[in-house]
Amino acid sequence: MSVSDIYIDLFRNNRQTIDAGIAPVINGCRERALQALSEYGLPNKKLEEYLHFDAEQLFAPDWGMNLGRLKMAVDYTEAFRCNVPNLSTLLYYLAGDTLVQSESAARVQLDNGVLIGSLNSMAKDYPELVEKYYAGIANMERSGIASINTMFAQDGLFVYVPDGVVVEKPVQLVSLLQSKVDMMVNRRILVVLGNGAQLKLLLCDHSIESRNALSVQVVEAYVGSGASFSYYDLEETHTANHRINELFIEQQSDSNVELKTITLHNGKTRNTIFATLAGRGASLNVDGVAITDKQQQVDNYTYIDHKVSDCTSNELYKYVLDQESLGAFAGRVLVRQDAQRTAAHQTNRNICLTRTARMFTQPQLEIYADDVKCSHGATVGQLDEKALFYMQQRGISESEARTLLMLAFVDEVIGNVKLEPLRDRLRRLVEKRFRGELGHCEGCNICK
Repeated sequence: MSVSDIYIDLFRNNRQTIDAGIAPVINGCRERALQALSEYGLPNKKLEEYLHFDAEQLFAPDWGMNLGRLKMAVDYTEAFRCNVPNLSTLLYYLAGDTLVQSESAARVQLDNGVLIGSLNSMAKDYPELVEKYYAGIANMERSGIASINTMFAQDGLFVYVPDGVVVEKPVQLVSLLQSKVDMMVNRRILVVLGNGAQLKLLLCDHSIESRNALSVQVVEAYVGSGASFSYYDLEETHTANHRINELFIEQQSDSNVELKTITLHNGKTRNTIFATLAGRGASLNVDGVAITDKQQQVDNYTYIDHKVSDCTSNELYKYVLDQESLGAFAGRVLVRQDAQRTAAHQTNRNICLTRTARMFTQPQLEIYADDVKCSHGATVGQLDEKALFYMQQRGISESEARTLLMLAFVDEVIGNVKLEPLRDRLRRLVEKRFRGELGHCEGCNICK
C-alpha cells in the first residue's frame, strides 16, 4: 500500500468525523481532492520539482490527527504573547489548525466590509463569498500537497478586503504546535483583496513542545486590480517540526505583491510558491532567507507564470548553511507568447560554512516572447577569506568577523522588508541565530 493509499483510506473511514461541524463549502471540495490524490499521489524525488525533498517520505510516519476537533488544554493567548516592538497588529492564533482570536483583535471594530476570522465560521456565514474563491487556484492536479490539505482541512484563516479599502494594521497569524503525541495539522488560509485594496499579512510559525510534528499549510491569495499585498512568512520552530507550505497567488492588472519567506529554525521545510501574473502591469517581488545547521533542510521552489504583457517579477533567495544541513532552490519563470515587454530577474546566492553542508540550485527561464528583459543567476561559495583577514587585522575576533559577514550577506533580503519594526526585529533574530541562540519573539512565555 502506498503512502497516498493510507491517507485515502484514513479519509474514507473517517469522512463523517471530518465533515462534522464543518461548512458545506469546505466539505464540498473534498471529493475532488480525493480524486486528484488517487490519480496523482503525493510528490517524491522522482519528480523534478521535488528532486531534493521527498514529501511522500515525510507523510509516511503514523501521524496523529485531531479530526474530532478536540479542544487544546492550553490558553494560547495567555501562554504565548508575540510582541514585536512597535508593530501594532491585528493578532490571531492558530492552535493546531483552529483559529483563536486575541483580545486585542477582538476589540478592533472592522468596518468598510472587511472580514477577518475563522475560515470555517466565515464559510458558514458568507458561503457564496468563500465558495467563489476556496480551492479555486490551489491546483490539486499539480500538487498532491494541496489535495491532501483540501481533504483534511477543517479550519484556518479567512481575510477579505473589499474594493478600495486599506487595512491599516498588519494582520498577524501566530501558528502554534503542541501535542503529547506525534501530530500532523492541516491549515488553510484564504485571502481575497478587491480592486485597489491593501493588506499586510505576517505569518509566524512556532512550536511549544519538541514532539515530532508535520504542518501542511496551503495559502490561496487573490489580488485584485491595483491592489497591494505584502506577505511575510517567518518560521522558527524546532528540529523535530517539519513543514510543507504551498502559496498560490493570482494577480490582476497593476497589482503589487511582496513575498518574504524567512526560515530561521526548523527540521525539514518545503516552501512552494505558484504565482500567476494574470493582469497587465502586475509586479511581484519574492525574497527569501534560510539559515540552517545540524541536519536541517530547507527547500524553496518558485513558479512564476507571466501570462500577459508588461509585468515584472524579481526574485532573490539567500542561504547560509552550516554543519551537515541541506538547502535547495529551484525557481522557474515562464514567459508566455503574449507576455511581451516582460521584465523578470532571478538570483540565488548561497554560503556553505562547512564541507559537509550541501546546496542545490536550479534557476530556470522558459521564454516564448521575443521582447523581454530576463536574467537569472546562482552562486555557491564560502565566506570571503580576504574580508575575514582584513577584519581580524583590525582587532575583530574571527568568530565576530564571521558573524558580521553573514549578517551583511543576508541583510540584502532583510533590508527589503518595508515594515520597519518587523525589519528591525528580524535583524535581531538573525543575529541571535548566527550567534547560536534561539531568538524567540519578545514576550514569549513558552520558548524561554
